[in-house]
Amino acid sequence: MKPPTVNAGSFPLCGATRRPRRRRAQRGVALIEALVSILIFSFGVLGLMGLEARAITFSVDAEDRNRAAVFASEIASTLWLSGSIAAGATTANLALWNTNVKAANAPQTGLPNGTVAVTPVAGTTNAADIVITWQSPAHSADASDTTSQLTTRVILP
Repeated sequence: MKPPTVNAGSFPLCGATRRPRRRRAQRGVALIEALVSILIFSFGVLGLMGLEARAITFSVDAEDRNRAAVFASEIASTLWLSGSIAAGATTANLALWNTNVKAANAPQTGLPNGTVAVTPVAGTTNAADIVITWQSPAHSADASDTTSQLTTRVILP
């Protein structure tokens, strides 16, 4: 008996019978990978949006503090020019300062809900504290931090 002849082309390739099963098992994997990557990217974009919102809030707070410092400097120079705390902190001057701080167009020239108080320092005749308070619209929803305040002490010669 003659051994059977083997034709090299008649053997199936290693794993050729399993290929259709593998393709079926991996069907849709690329779509799931794409969806997961879009989800991760979306969380990154949301984080950047939150970061931008906080940066804008900090910028507005810094602008308000700068505006309050300018008002305090203006009040201090008025007190300095008058020569005494009592002569500079008159009722008329306080009313004018409060009007300027509470300007109707608060975002451009004044402070939102701003108030000015000039109180003499006890025991001295030539020193006063200038206290400017305001409530930023960005903090109106936050009950723990409702007002901002800037205090400047002026000591006249």
